[in-house]
Amino acid sequence: MNPPGKENDLNDQRRQSAQISLALLIATTITLGMLVLAMVLITQSFRGLEVAKLSAARDTAQQLATAINDRLEAITRPQAIALRILADDPMQYSTDLDDRLERLPVYASILEENPLVTSIYSGFANGEFFLLRRLRDSDSHFFPDIPAGSRYLLRTITWLPPGIMAVELHFYDDTLQRLQRRPLRDYDYDPRSRNWFRLAMESGETILTPPYVFFSTPEVGLTLARRSMNGTIVNGIDVTVTDLSHKLAELRLTPGTQLAVVNDNNELIAYSNPDDLISNVTDPKALSNLTLLRDPTLSLIGHLSDKADVISFESLGQTYYGLSVGLNALSTDNLRIVIAIPADELLADAWASLALQTRIAVGIAVLLLMLGWFLGNQVGKPLENLTDRVGALSRFRFDTSVKVKSRIREASKLGAALDDMARTIRSFQNIALTLNRGKNLDELLKDVLAHIIHIVGERRGAIYLYARNAEQLNIAVNEGLDIANRIEHIARNTDDNDIIHQLRSEVPGHPIFAILRNRQKDLVGVLVIEMESGDQAHLNDDLIVFVDEIAGSAAVAIETRELIENQQALLDGIIRLVANAIDTKSPYTSGHCERVPKLAQMLVDAASASQEPAFQDFHMSEDEAYEFHLASWLHDCGKITSPEYVVDKSTKLETIYNRIHEIRTRFEVLHRDAEIRYLKDRINGVDSDEARSRRDQRQQELQQQFDEVARANIGGEFMSENHIAHIRVIGEQTWQRHFDDRLGLSRDELHLLDNIPATSLPAEEKLLDDKPQHLEHWGDRIPPVTRGDPRNKWGFDMDLPTYAYNRGEVYNLTIQRGTLTAEERFKINEHIVQTICMLDALPLPDRLANVPRLAGTHHERMDGKGYPCGLRAKDMGVPEKVMAVADIFEALTATDRPYKDGKTLTEALGIMVRMVAERHIDGDVFRLFVLSGVYQQYAETFLAPSQIDKVDEDALLEPLYQMSR
Repeated sequence: MNPPGKENDLNDQRRQSAQISLALLIATTITLGMLVLAMVLITQSFRGLEVAKLSAARDTAQQLATAINDRLEAITRPQAIALRILADDPMQYSTDLDDRLERLPVYASILEENPLVTSIYSGFANGEFFLLRRLRDSDSHFFPDIPAGSRYLLRTITWLPPGIMAVELHFYDDTLQRLQRRPLRDYDYDPRSRNWFRLAMESGETILTPPYVFFSTPEVGLTLARRSMNGTIVNGIDVTVTDLSHKLAELRLTPGTQLAVVNDNNELIAYSNPDDLISNVTDPKALSNLTLLRDPTLSLIGHLSDKADVISFESLGQTYYGLSVGLNALSTDNLRIVIAIPADELLADAWASLALQTRIAVGIAVLLLMLGWFLGNQVGKPLENLTDRVGALSRFRFDTSVKVKSRIREASKLGAALDDMARTIRSFQNIALTLNRGKNLDELLKDVLAHIIHIVGERRGAIYLYARNAEQLNIAVNEGLDIANRIEHIARNTDDNDIIHQLRSEVPGHPIFAILRNRQKDLVGVLVIEMESGDQAHLNDDLIVFVDEIAGSAAVAIETRELIENQQALLDGIIRLVANAIDTKSPYTSGHCERVPKLAQMLVDAASASQEPAFQDFHMSEDEAYEFHLASWLHDCGKITSPEYVVDKSTKLETIYNRIHEIRTRFEVLHRDAEIRYLKDRINGVDSDEARSRRDQRQQELQQQFDEVARANIGGEFMSENHIAHIRVIGEQTWQRHFDDRLGLSRDELHLLDNIPATSLPAEEKLLDDKPQHLEHWGDRIPPVTRGDPRNKWGFDMDLPTYAYNRGEVYNLTIQRGTLTAEERFKINEHIVQTICMLDALPLPDRLANVPRLAGTHHERMDGKGYPCGLRAKDMGVPEKVMAVADIFEALTATDRPYKDGKTLTEALGIMVRMVAERHIDGDVFRLFVLSGVYQQYAETFLAPSQIDKVDEDALLEPLYQMSR
């Protein structure tokens, strides 16, 4: 059994659940009333629109009639004027064909000025005829064998003595030069028998025939004719009304509307579907009829008179509205327009309007439902709404506005107070969010100041930062205060009260101050807030304490700024330290790690600014730019692992030292052997001159051989096979070693002699030899550079030499190009592998994750023959291609290499053109390098004056333009 109190609560809940929501009641009532009203209005609107559409169709038909009348007037009026002019033309006095041909330009000009005129002619009282027709492409069907270039056709009928009728066709070009003249046989035509001739002779005025089918072509048209002044000639003009059909097609009310111009006999003058009009003409000499059309719709309303109202009828299973409107343009015939309009197309707008109004009504109903709900809430549920919003605060949703507008004053005030509290808490959240996510440190301080000012309820403030070395406060952020940018003489150990006392004497207004100190209690700055509201003379101590406490956010921001700047400076310092260490390690590459980043940065900036197609989509974010900066400075960091004597190897026999000295000593031994042999020969009684000659010859031979070996040691562009063979022959000479070659050796040197038996002394050795101990095996130090190596997670694809080093004397001396063996060249190339591995091992943040790739691809080639990964052009972006160009140009122009001189600009760029042709470097980047002038900027800073020559950029790039074509 429930306690009485609890029973009452349950009863109250039941009664509460049985009540109807005021918001729902208001919204439902307004919505239902509006829906009923909307349905009534929509129904009446549709009926009115239907009547209006029929009335509009009738009015539009009248407008169509007016348009057709105007069109017919436009067809006939200019021709009537032309006939009045021709009535007085000299043609009326001509008696033979030659005289009439002189008037041919006048007839041609009338044809050209009136596009609707098909022909102009003159019929003579004696039966002669003179007709000029403008030829069209379609006329070849009616007049076969038209000469090429024909513009006009002249048909003449003349009487020749003794009483012979001559009918001829004359063809003229557009300059009225006759192209052909030929007789026309079996042509029976007498102009005097034609209706137009008789009517004109009887009238004396311009006459207009009813529409009919022309004699020469099956076109429908009119004839205008007028008798000449002397009464011997009737001049006529044929005008086609075929374009009326196209005009009707343009004037259709709807896509399915059918229109026709007919006479009293329902014969078709024009039809909105011209193709059907032509194809249904069964008698070429007669007009078509409504009954002959493929679609019978218009024939069903052909009986309508001009006075009939709009009727509704069925045709081919579809409802139409039909009407007829008279035309008065041609007084010679009773013409009218017959119109049939599909009912569904005519009323399409009405149905669309009905659908639109229905949608609008539904939308209004939804809007009214929302409005009713809102009004109901405003009137009946302010406290419930306030409860829900306070509940949101309890769930830490401080971004939700709590302020409630209500007729209940207490609820409104409570909502405003809670809203102020929520905004204050939200400001604290924004400060924390700003400290967590802020990247730009100046903006971070500005945002923190803005939030603090907002929390306090003021509008102006500032933050000073403390400069320890200068012992002064410098303005960092200022929001609307007129204060000094610098406050001097602030010692770092000054008490807070003393600082505030000094600030009050230098900062005007009514500010409050908060001294900012870091975790070590060191002075880092001062927060200033101008108090513009309330009683500034009696500031609340609680407010001052509160401002002092929230000022810690500004102190954290400042400390964060210092930490990040120091971290950035430390990282940049380490990078430069590594680069300088690499350059310092080898005096021959000094400055390389500094020059390449600067050149690469110049070129990538030019790419970002370029509008060339290859670079118009290229841009770098702030993080990407810093990533590229790091990669360019660290692009050779792997050289730390490269043996110095390999990187700096200037002669073929050089290791830690130049072994040519050992070779010279052996030659010295053989030289002394020759001297000893000479002395022995003298002791043994050999002739003095013969012994001396043998000694001198041998010693001279040794001098020449050593000279050849020494020159081979220097290295060069190419060493011939004959030279190599001679070196091998020289090396086959032997000398006697009398001392143990295993004494005084290091542990590693002794390890190389394992499994090699010692020789008894004295031992015979070759002058130049490749010994087993010259080979250094990889052991367990095989680098992961081959494609199939499971340790190769970077995608390296390099050829691995069989041995780590081969220090064989003959092997080194017979290097064909340069001074490096294949093993040493691999060791140098391996610095890229070490660069990538070293950088990949660093705990770089995600925004710098691409540093190893950018730093390790500057020896890749566009054709995939580069290293360490064999990438192709499509596998590399603009930054990688830029690094390759920068590294190569710096290497070509550097003057601190032991094995070559620095190239001039022309020489270096010429070599790079060939490298573009060989697809070693990217052509687009190289063209940008030249055309942007980056090479010139670099040269002015880093190259010697003797290297900076005049570069003919057009001639330099011409081969590249030819390749691109």
